[in-house]
Amino acid sequence: MPQPALAYPLEGGCTCRHVRYRVLTPPLFVHCCHCRWCQRESGAAFALNAMIEADRVALMAGTTMAVHTPSDSGMGQSIVRCPHCHVAVWSHYAGAGPLMAFVRVGTLDMPDHLPPDIHIFTASKQPWVVLPPGTPAVAEYYEREALWPQDSLARRHVLLPRIQAYRVAAGLDTA
Repeated sequence: MPQPALAYPLEGGCTCRHVRYRVLTPPLFVHCCHCRWCQRESGAAFALNAMIEADRVALMAGTTMAVHTPSDSGMGQSIVRCPHCHVAVWSHYAGAGPLMAFVRVGTLDMPDHLPPDIHIFTASKQPWVVLPPGTPAVAEYYEREALWPQDSLARRHVLLPRIQAYRVAAGLDTA
């Protein structure tokens, strides 16, 4: 589903307003993840994350702290939080590390601007969650080339050499 035509940047932040950030461009894709890990970490039925290049998320005010947490992949993730109210504002997963941010859509001032492009890991969704018709939904994960807009695929292609270099430097891949 194409992103609605919005004026960027979009702004967001934590509950106490210490952390303020801007999403400078449309995200690559918005995931509504129903996996049990996201349910546990969010304390809710799912997590709604806007996947975007980290250099397109600008910290406008405050400082953040990163908390390393386990993930189903075994490689963990870094959850970026406000050091005061501890609200999670975005995450970095081990696969792309600090180069890709998964912005918590609920921390945007206008979260309704970024509805999910896809529902993932629906095999473990709560049975009372009703998925909307017209939005793709998959039992686990998906092939990005089949669902991402061409613009997002092109942006990812530009970022891939940096992701590969990061993965080698972090010992996640061998050269």
